[in-house]
Amino acid sequence: MVSGRVAVIGAGSIGRRHADNLRVLGVEVDHIPWREFSAQTFAQRRDLSAVVIATATQIRLELIEICAQMDLPFYVEKPLAWSVEQVEAIYAAAAPVAARSMIGFMMRYHPALRALAAEDLSDIYSFSMEIGHDVRQWRANWRFGDSYAARPEGGGVLLDLSHEVDMARALFPQLALRSAQSLGHADFPGVDFATSLHLAAPGGPVGCVSMDYLSPVFIRSARLRGLNRLWEIDFLKPELVQITPEGRQVTPYVFERNDMFLAAMADFLALAAGGVAENPLAPRFDAMRGTNALVAEAWAGRQFSGTVAVDMG
Repeated sequence: MVSGRVAVIGAGSIGRRHADNLRVLGVEVDHIPWREFSAQTFAQRRDLSAVVIATATQIRLELIEICAQMDLPFYVEKPLAWSVEQVEAIYAAAAPVAARSMIGFMMRYHPALRALAAEDLSDIYSFSMEIGHDVRQWRANWRFGDSYAARPEGGGVLLDLSHEVDMARALFPQLALRSAQSLGHADFPGVDFATSLHLAAPGGPVGCVSMDYLSPVFIRSARLRGLNRLWEIDFLKPELVQITPEGRQVTPYVFERNDMFLAAMADFLALAAGGVAENPLAPRFDAMRGTNALVAEAWAGRQFSGTVAVDMG
């Protein structure tokens, strides 16, 4: 485990979660709100072993440059960036510490996804992943229009809920973008409220990843069609179902959502100390370039075909 202190930069809900989890893991934490951050002062510190970057998406490159210059591994929240050029610039800056760093695609720690990834999926020819949630119900005393998600640059559902894109690539690493279709909102030009991505890998599979801010009930599921069996995941129950001509096999899981964040942070501490992550799917930063580039490519390539009539308050 990392010795010394870990700085958490960003005082929002995800920053607070990471700070609390680090303390649970026995680490001393300096929690620094972005508004109080001084690059000049921070660069002089010699008591830190790692950094967690939990700022808005717009604030990535500067902090990662500082971490690399200080030889500090970092855990950066997703999404990394909304343009391929930003992704390339960040990876160039991160190179000295990328193998000891991570990005916060914590759904790779969901037990159902980990179980599915351990199966032989060579017969899969088609898949779909879906997440839908009414964005107005996320938090009390919160307005969409005041949030990062409402910004025409760096906002929208694709970036916000990009875990589904990453889970698809965790299972099928060769997936590439074929198209990105979106619905917008008249009051928020350039912000996607519902987006479907069509993806394909050389020789298969083909699939669709869909996300939206509109569903009246929270849904998060996946289905994989294979020549020999059908797989279904309900990430919220949660359970993994294998369906064959002989019948259904249901595997339920018992865990708390924070277990994923906690396990991811434990793996980051191991990597930061020069060790090995426990999870073979761990989103080590140097191995995640493809996912980050695909998310940015999809965001830039969205084709808006209409708008939704939703009162955002």
